[in-house]
Amino acid sequence: METKMKIKENYKYAIAVPTSMGVRITPPDGQPVQSSNTFFMQATSAETNVASIASCLGLPVKVLTTFVKDSPIAAFIKANLRARGMEFEGKEVEQGGPWGYRHQFNIADSGYGLRGPRVLNDRAGEVGRTLNIKNFDTERIFGTEGVAVLHLSGLIAALSPETGDFCVALAKAAKKYGTVISFDLNYRESFWKGRKEELSKMFFEIASLADILVGNEEDFQLCFGISGPEAGGCGISAKMESFKDLINEAHKTFPNASAFATTLREVKSANCHLWGGILKAGGEWYEAVPREITVLDRIGGGDGFVGGLLYGAIKGWDWEKCLQFGWASGALATTFLTDYAQPADEEQIWSVWGGNARVKR
Repeated sequence: METKMKIKENYKYAIAVPTSMGVRITPPDGQPVQSSNTFFMQATSAETNVASIASCLGLPVKVLTTFVKDSPIAAFIKANLRARGMEFEGKEVEQGGPWGYRHQFNIADSGYGLRGPRVLNDRAGEVGRTLNIKNFDTERIFGTEGVAVLHLSGLIAALSPETGDFCVALAKAAKKYGTVISFDLNYRESFWKGRKEELSKMFFEIASLADILVGNEEDFQLCFGISGPEAGGCGISAKMESFKDLINEAHKTFPNASAFATTLREVKSANCHLWGGILKAGGEWYEAVPREITVLDRIGGGDGFVGGLLYGAIKGWDWEKCLQFGWASGALATTFLTDYAQPADEEQIWSVWGGNARVKR
């Protein structure tokens, strides 16, 4: 029985993430977009949200992306990545005029009380859609320098046919050099519209190469047709066995993966959730029983969960500890105005797991 993830010993980067960077703007104090005239702007992507746990806790991170050349938004993004301790590389693409390339905008109302969050993604002309494997030296990145974990997201895989090929090629290069591959399915209906056959095949290829698969019940159902709990109805605690059945079916479909994880969330209000998680690894089940958490902004909680899980795996922790750290990292992320967690240290995350919100002097 494998009690922990086997990670290669020699590497320059703990985590590498291919991503399309953009900016997120949100009104302060949980206000709706349409009634606001002041906004907080941050650099963002789901994949760097995941890597933020490792980078804030001192592990080296590599971001594989692309930028609009001479763009002030690109400069803003680069400054943010540097501040977060993340190395980056990527092609500089000419804007090509006012109707050319740009970095995507994510416009979000984080919700408040019984008014749920609303998110608008403005991705027209997104430069990340041009990500291409020919612009990256995979022999150097995975062979010479070395990467412990390659984290892939279905958001990038589904962004365009080119990015799908890019993610498959990265997964194959990582596999060649013994890098652990993590794949968060991240199904988005708008990305899949009219492309179901194409994307199902490509997602299946990546998942077949993955060592760690993450997704919720909708992700597995909609990407691969794997049956899971019905939406709505009884609470998530009552559905635990159904979630386990879902993961067991996913394991049959992808027998080469070592670990399968899913977050569990029941929304009481925009600011009060039941938050949990389950993990199957080495033939054993591990549970973070759903507990009530107070939410400032829910966006990024799932990314925080994955980031904490991967951090624990890289550190060589046993699977139960990895799940607990992932649960707490996800809960921590929902307390930030940014859509990524910025932990001060491991102790802060473990205090979240322990339910200890007392002042630390």
